[in-house]
Amino acid sequence: MLRVVSLYSGAGGLDYGFEAAGFETAVAVELDADCCATLRRNRNWAVIEGDIHQTSSDAILQAGNLKPGEVDVLIGGPPCQPFSKAGYWSSGDTKRLEDPRAGTLAEYMRCVADLQPKVFLLENVHGISYSGKEEGFQLLLRLTEEINQKHGTNYRLSWKVLTATDYGVPQVRTRFIMVGHRDGELFNFPEPTHFDTADETLFTKGKKPYITAWDALFGLEKHAEGEDLRVRGRWGDLLPSIPEGENYLWHTDRKGGLPLFGWRTRYWSFLLKLAKNRPSWTIQAQPGPAIGPFHWDNRMLSTRELARIQTFPSDIQFVGSRQSVQKQIGNAVPSLLAEVLAREIAQQFFGKSVPKTPKLAIKPRKTTPPPNPVLPVPQQYLHLAGEHAPHPGTGKGRAYQQELTPVG
Repeated sequence: MLRVVSLYSGAGGLDYGFEAAGFETAVAVELDADCCATLRRNRNWAVIEGDIHQTSSDAILQAGNLKPGEVDVLIGGPPCQPFSKAGYWSSGDTKRLEDPRAGTLAEYMRCVADLQPKVFLLENVHGISYSGKEEGFQLLLRLTEEINQKHGTNYRLSWKVLTATDYGVPQVRTRFIMVGHRDGELFNFPEPTHFDTADETLFTKGKKPYITAWDALFGLEKHAEGEDLRVRGRWGDLLPSIPEGENYLWHTDRKGGLPLFGWRTRYWSFLLKLAKNRPSWTIQAQPGPAIGPFHWDNRMLSTRELARIQTFPSDIQFVGSRQSVQKQIGNAVPSLLAEVLAREIAQQFFGKSVPKTPKLAIKPRKTTPPPNPVLPVPQQYLHLAGEHAPHPGTGKGRAYQQELTPVG
């Protein structure tokens, strides 16, 4: 069995994908107590509950009964907030390396240096590699070179930004993946296996259509029973007036609804509703009451539905409140995407054969029902109809406008 050490493990999204490809997590390191409880409930892995900054490499090796060089694969996704795209929406930039949370990148590479795994896989938001804003990316390159010089290793890096839908995940989720091999072999990223039928070309021949939200959620309605999935807050009653696949922009002067909002004056996921015939949009880790994606039945997604969209194994049970579970699922790497990568690592670097179809793959349904009917805008929102200014541009939102407002 190929042994994995997992850092920033969360609820195990990466781990379950590697497990499906024939790997075994020897040690998982995670700070969040509910995530640790989830890991312990579902698997008999050694779980170190604590801050990676205060967890020595020796403690990690001891927990897994390992020595330096015996770890087959080190995996992990250091917290991504310093490089998240969300920061650009409100301020036009992010703090990146100035953010103290960016130190998690250095801690991950410290473990690479000390554990000397044969392979390491690092996952992050694609913002880490934005042109002109890639300090985090450059830090990883520099630390890798320092490790090679100090320890006599020959880690060579391969990296790519992947979109999960291209590999059969029923969710639009873009992630930066970096893979390093201790003996200098380069990792060849897998070719996409799925495509958007709206963009069909000669280059999509032999690929399968994207897996849709209907493919993923079919038959899970019963799992929603017992959960309070009502959409609350000021905007909850407006959701039924928005068609499937649309968001609040439906109710602007550039779409087909009433002009209740200014164009792009809200987050994209505000009142965002799934469409049965498309993949889901990104599952949010910390959504507000009006932040989707929401179910086409005008409700929140159930825990099991969230987990299915993230392609967690069906046997996984989550520990914690609804808010905690949403965070655990929303912060995870889709397990199927992890499995696709792990299968390639197993074949390219360890000479393992894998089944033709990934274990966590979702089968498409033969038919998809038509969209649900759209209801009229409720009376309590009609007074909002009128002219609304569009968003002034990146970095010029509400905080920016407030700075320009004279005092007194």
